[in-house]
Amino acid sequence: MTWHSTDTVAEFAAEAGDFLRSRPVVHSVPLTLVRALELNGPHAFGPGDPIFGWWRDADGTVSGAYLQTPPYPLLLTALPAPAVPALAEALAGRRHLSGVNACVADAEVFAQEWQRRTGVTFTTGMQSRLFRLGALTPPDPLPRGRARVAAAGDRDLLVRWVEAFHDHVGESVRDSGAVVDEKLAYGGLSLWEVDGEPVSMAGVTRPEAGMVRVLAVYTPRELRGRGYAGAVVSTVSQAALDGGATDVVLFTDLANPTSNALYQRLGYRPVEDRIVMESAA
Repeated sequence: MTWHSTDTVAEFAAEAGDFLRSRPVVHSVPLTLVRALELNGPHAFGPGDPIFGWWRDADGTVSGAYLQTPPYPLLLTALPAPAVPALAEALAGRRHLSGVNACVADAEVFAQEWQRRTGVTFTTGMQSRLFRLGALTPPDPLPRGRARVAAAGDRDLLVRWVEAFHDHVGESVRDSGAVVDEKLAYGGLSLWEVDGEPVSMAGVTRPEAGMVRVLAVYTPRELRGRGYAGAVVSTVSQAALDGGATDVVLFTDLANPTSNALYQRLGYRPVEDRIVMESAA
C-alpha cells in the first residue's frame, strides 16, 4: 500500500482516471479540475506547479487520490485510513500547503499528522455539503421572467458577477475574465432575466462521466428573496438532465441556511460533508 505521485495531469488521469470516474458524484471536483488542466494547461489556476497522487492498495487497486493546484488547498478524495498519515509523511518538507480540502474525518487526521511533522497548525475554514439531484421540483409558481444561456454580449456583467460571487463565498479567483470566457465557450453560464434585465446567474461544469455540477449561483443583494436563484438553478438543472447527465450535483456552504433549504426544496439531497482546514503558515 503506497502513494504514487506525479507533476503531470496526463499521468494522473491515466493512473487514477478510472477510480475518479467510478464515483463521479463524490469525485465531481477532481474530475472537473483534471479536465480544466487538460484543456488550459498546468497553470490554469495559478503560477505554481500542480501535484497529483494516487493510493494503491496491496492488490494494486487505486482507492484514493489527491491533487493540489497552488495557491488552492490540497484536495483529497475519501481515503483508506492508512493513506492519510502516509500522505502527510510523503508531502512534509516537500510541499507548502495553504490548506486541505477533504471529508471531515480525513481533514482532521491529516491536519494533526501535518502538524506533528511540520509544526504547522490549521484552522477550520469553510464547511460545505455535497448534494445530488433526486427528482427535480421546480419552484411553483416561478417568479416573473425567463432563463436564457448567457452570450458574449453579457461578458462584462458576468465578470462582475463572478467576482462578486467569489467575494461573497470568501474564495479567490485568479482571472475572472478567463473563467467567464471558458464557460461561455460551452454555454456554461445562464441568466434569469426580467423585462430583459439579468437578475440572477447560475453556471454548470462540462459533463464528466455523466456528472454535471451546478456552480457560481449569484443574485445581487438588492434582488435577493424574489425566487430568481431557485428559478435559474432549476432551469440549468433540467438542461443538464435534458443533455444526458445522469448525476447533477452542487455544493453549499453549511453556514448559509438559505441556500441549503432552497436546494433541498428543488430536489437536491445530501451526499457528504467536506471541510477546508486552512494552514496558519
